Parts: sequence; structure tokens; C-alpha cells
Amino acid sequence: MTDNPVENLASLIRCASVTPRDDGALDVLNAMLEPLGFDVDKVSFEEDGTEPVANLYARLGKDGPHLMFAGHTDVVPAGNEDDWSHPPFAAEIDAGTLYGRGAVDMKGGIACFVAAVSRYLKANGTPTGSVSLLITGDEEGPAINGTSKLVEWASQRGERWDGCIVGEPTNPDVLGDMIKIGRRGSMSGTLTVDGVQGHAAYPHLADNPVRALLPMLESLISPVFDTGTERFPPTNLEITSVDVGNPALNVIPAKASANFNVRFNDTWSAEPLRAEIEGRLERAAKDERFRPGRDPANYTLLWRDRPSPVFLTRDERLIDTLAGAVEARTGRRPELSTTGGTSDARFIKDYCPVVEFGLVGQTMHMVDERVAISDLEELTGIYEAFLQRWFAA
Repeated sequence: MTDNPVENLASLIRCASVTPRDDGALDVLNAMLEPLGFDVDKVSFEEDGTEPVANLYARLGKDGPHLMFAGHTDVVPAGNEDDWSHPPFAAEIDAGTLYGRGAVDMKGGIACFVAAVSRYLKANGTPTGSVSLLITGDEEGPAINGTSKLVEWASQRGERWDGCIVGEPTNPDVLGDMIKIGRRGSMSGTLTVDGVQGHAAYPHLADNPVRALLPMLESLISPVFDTGTERFPPTNLEITSVDVGNPALNVIPAKASANFNVRFNDTWSAEPLRAEIEGRLERAAKDERFRPGRDPANYTLLWRDRPSPVFLTRDERLIDTLAGAVEARTGRRPELSTTGGTSDARFIKDYCPVVEFGLVGQTMHMVDERVAISDLEELTGIYEAFLQRWFAA
């Protein structure tokens, strides 16, 4: 079974591993890897206030060069299953397309890599080097008990890697479009402005927090933070919600809040960017355009979660080997990109060079998530070509 990516993927999709539940997905993967000669460890992590998460680390070989393939078996919820044309966890095939939650994000990448390793071993025997899989069940969730802890656990056991491929769906339109060689950083915050509730007909007796919130939000958007760098687009801040919790039309609200997210390039790191945003808000709180004669606005800024760092991979051997394998198989030279959101590559980049390459991502997280059977075969071929080149170097 292991050299057939379609069968591999179908077996994984039939495990309804909605994050952080495993539902047997790692057991299925273990059953694929052990016959190939991998030593497999399943490790669970948990913290107060979080659910325990099952993870898997498997290694074939003892020597270098050591290649890691990283990914996740957890998936986002299917939503209303009646909206699907095929059941989300049945792995049904229709007209050359396999349907199911996780088909592209990212059980498909795992299925193809296992098939590629199986084919490589049949053609070449055990490589002069090592291959490992680092697979988490906590990528689509809070990402607390997954890759960050698993890669640290493996490192503390003495594991060292020369390069890593994360099998996320990186291609916008067709296989061979894009390799991700880095990711922008990400931070989120909540701004809350306090006011004084009152009657809309008597504004002098109240203090409308919306009037203060407006220039503060404006300060987060303009001026621009930067104009971009050689490998990254400009830093961008998006206001993602504004709320006053007020259903009445004639009541001035007591509070107004806004959530925002900023994706930043390598001009910034988290702390200087936080300081820049905090300084903008402090200055804007004194803006009297909409609150003439009022004291500076009373507000709080709450930074949410952990910031994700910006990073860029510069390892020519890893990038060129993968790009060469993609071009040899597809005839396309992939774009080297840093676009998109965050991924678990942000945790791996501290241990070895890391790039991302997987399936076409057009249906990820959607109803009727699906993948063409031909794409599964093509990606398997790309991964196998990469293994040939990596271990021949």
C-alpha cells in the first residue's frame, strides 16, 4: 500500500482527525512506516488549559545527511456535512478526484511523501543518510502541543537535521508554481477604548469611545510601516473587527474595541514592531479632531497569543535540490516565495534549513476539499526525484 499515494491518502482521510483529535490517523501512518524500516515514536504533550495532543516522530537510517519531512494529520472541522457532495471523511473518488477533509491540507502531502520514500527504497535500497517524519496533531489548532514541542523533544534526544520539507499546499494554481522559502511574521492585538455611556441626544454628558477609536485605528493603517524588502512584501496591518456591543440606536456606548492582525517582513521583529504600534496609539489617543477639548482617550491594548517570527531560508543546497526536482518533473521552475500565512516551519527554522512544498491549495479548508489523482502521482514523483538528488549529492 505504501507506494500508492491514493491509497495512503484515503486511509488517512477516513480518520476524522479534527484538531486536536487523532482518531487513529497516527496509527495508520505508523502502519505505513514500520514495514519500510522506520523506527517510530508516538509522543503526547499537554499543558494546563489545553488538550493533550498525539504526535509522531519516525526515522529511517542512522547517518547523515539527514532529511526531515514535517507535516500534520489534524484537520479543520468539516462544517455542515450535508453541504458536501461527498462525505468529508469517506475518501470517495469521483471523475479522477479524491474528496475529503485534509485532502490537500495536508494529509495529501504526507501520503505522497510516504509513497515517494517507499518507491525510493525499492529502487535504491536504504539511502546513505537518514529520512525522518515529524508529524503533529496540533497545527490547525493553537499549535502549543505539537511541532514546537516535538522538534525540541527530538533535538534533546540528539536528533540533528540537514534540511526539512514541510508538505503544506504551497502551489496557487498547478504543481510546480511555488516553493515557500520563508514566512512573514504575525501578531494580533485587541484595542479597547473606554468612554462614558449616555443618551445620544445629550453627548456633552457622555464620552463616545467610537470618536476616540477612529483616529487610533487610522494611526494603525497610515503611514505604512515599510515598503517591503527584497524577499518580502510590505508589512500590512488589517483591522479584523470593530465592536461596541450596543444594539440601541440612541445610546452612546461605554466601550469600543477593535481586533487587528499585522503580517510583518524582515524589516521588523516582534518587539520593535510592538513598540511602533504602541507609540502610534499613544499619540493618536491625544487626537482632538472628533473629541474637541477632551482629555486623551483612556484605552488598553492587549497583545494576543504568541507572535510568529519572520524568517527566510537561504540554504542553497536545499532550495536548489527541490527546485531542480520540481523542474525536472513538471518542466516549471517554481517561484521562491514568502507569501501566505504562518506554518509550523516557524518552529523548525531554529533547528535546520526549512522550505515548504506540497499540493495545490485552492480547496483547503473549503467544503468539498479535494485533490486530483494525477496531482497525487505528480507530487509523489517530485518528492522521489528530490530524494534521488538529495542523497546523490
